[in-house]
Amino acid sequence: METQRTLMRSLAVAVVITSVIWTTTADYQKPNSCCTKVSTAEVTDPIINIRLQHESLPCVKAVIFETEQRVFCSDPTQRWVWKKVKQFFRAQRNKHLASTPPPA
Repeated sequence: METQRTLMRSLAVAVVITSVIWTTTADYQKPNSCCTKVSTAEVTDPIINIRLQHESLPCVKAVIFETEQRVFCSDPTQRWVWKKVKQFFRAQRNKHLASTPPPA
């Protein structure tokens, strides 16, 4: 009788643990790795990388500015966005040209 009671308690504990694990993993969703909304606020932090994101729901069309602190999802229709893009790539090109040794 005591063995049966211990077995039932163990089974109950196992069911509770299993249901907690199952519920936790069932609710888990991978965080979005894309922009689902954009901002019109100008990025003022130094930009270290730029990416263009095409619309593919739930992701929206965006220019993604990466800085040391964070990632900014910016509205590609904003004029300042394209100025920043041009400035960034111009600086990258100049950096590359400056680091290229002159021909021998």
